Amino acid sequence: MTGYEEQALALGGIFEAAIQVDKLARSGQYAEGPAACLVQSILERSPATTLDVYGGSHHQIRGGLQALEAMLERDTAALQRDALRYAMNLIALERQLDKRPDMLEVLGRRLQQVENQVSHFGLLHDNVMAALGGAYQDTLSTLRLRIQVHGDMRHLQQPDIANRIRALLLAGIRSARLWRQLGGHRWQLLLSRRKLLEAVRTILNG
Repeated sequence: MTGYEEQALALGGIFEAAIQVDKLARSGQYAEGPAACLVQSILERSPATTLDVYGGSHHQIRGGLQALEAMLERDTAALQRDALRYAMNLIALERQLDKRPDMLEVLGRRLQQVENQVSHFGLLHDNVMAALGGAYQDTLSTLRLRIQVHGDMRHLQQPDIANRIRALLLAGIRSARLWRQLGGHRWQLLLSRRKLLEAVRTILNG
C-alpha cells in the first residue's frame, strides 16, 4: 500500500465516523458494521498495518471513502454538508488534542478501562458506548473547538444516542490522529488532491 493510500484509508475512517454521526443525529440509527469497525479502531493501539486499524479491510469504511472521493472530486451534489463539516472539525480538534499530553494520558487510561468492558459486554453495548462517550465528554469536549452536531432533537436528547455520537466522534479523532501520524496535513487536501483521489479510487476498485 502506498503512503497516499494509507492516508486515504485514515481519511476514510474520519469521513465514516462523520457519516455515522450525521445518521444517528438525524434518524437515531447507525450502520452496525461500520460503527463496530470504528469503535474497534479506537482500541487498536499497536496495529501492524494501517489496514489493521479497520479490521484488515476497507469494507466497513467504504461509505467514508466514497464521501472522501466526492469531496476530492468537488462533487457537491454527492456530499453531505454536515458530515463534511464534522470531518473537517475532527481534523482540527485532533490538532488541539495533540498539544495536550495531559489529556492524551487521561484518554489512554480511560481506553484501557473500556477494553475491559468490551471483553464483558461486546463492542456496541450501551455500557461501552457510555464509557467512550464519557471519555470524549471529559476530554475533547473541554477544548476550545466544540463540534456542534445538528439533527432531530428527539434523538439528540436521548442519553444513549448522545453517548453513541460522542463515541463515534472519538473514533473520528482516532482516525484523524492516524492520518497525521501517516504524514497527513490539511493543506494536502488541496495540494495533493489528485494523488489522494487516485489513492481512494485504487482502494475502492481494489
